[in-house]
Amino acid sequence: MPALNFPPELLLQAQGVRVAFFDVDGVLTDGGLYLSEQGESLKRFNILDGLGLKLLQCAGITPAVITGRDSAPLRSRLAALGIDHVHYGTEAKLAAAEATLSALALDWSQAAGIGDDWPDLAVLRRCRFAGAPANAHPEVRAVAHHVTAAAGGHGAAREFCDLLLVASGRYAGLLETYA
Repeated sequence: MPALNFPPELLLQAQGVRVAFFDVDGVLTDGGLYLSEQGESLKRFNILDGLGLKLLQCAGITPAVITGRDSAPLRSRLAALGIDHVHYGTEAKLAAAEATLSALALDWSQAAGIGDDWPDLAVLRRCRFAGAPANAHPEVRAVAHHVTAAAGGHGAAREFCDLLLVASGRYAGLLETYA
């Protein structure tokens, strides 16, 4: 019996999701920008979030990443997770999301998204289900259907993934494969 429990109205809102959009900085990372002495960008990723993204794929929900930044560590991490739908270095997040929806032959009623700041608002406002990390900007938290207990880079993406998995009816079955 799974330990997770989400309110029924939240699960109803999240049913039918087939694609989930993720921001990177502030969602998959803690939002900090780490620079080496050589000026190289370093990122810290949470391993729980990574498994959450892989579990979405197992459940038939496509994770898609739209980020305003680009770096070798980010590309390496997303490649290791098998994320195929990625838009790097784009401030035009709405256009990127629409291109992904078109490529997958889906529409906004089948989309979820999680973001933490103003550039994410256009996508989140259109998604069937929107999430925000606990430390997201107040304007983003205001449009979110669910604000995670965890902060960005500290399990927020995993909590969002778990909620989508429970809503899809696939969580318990996936959990059983690890028992």
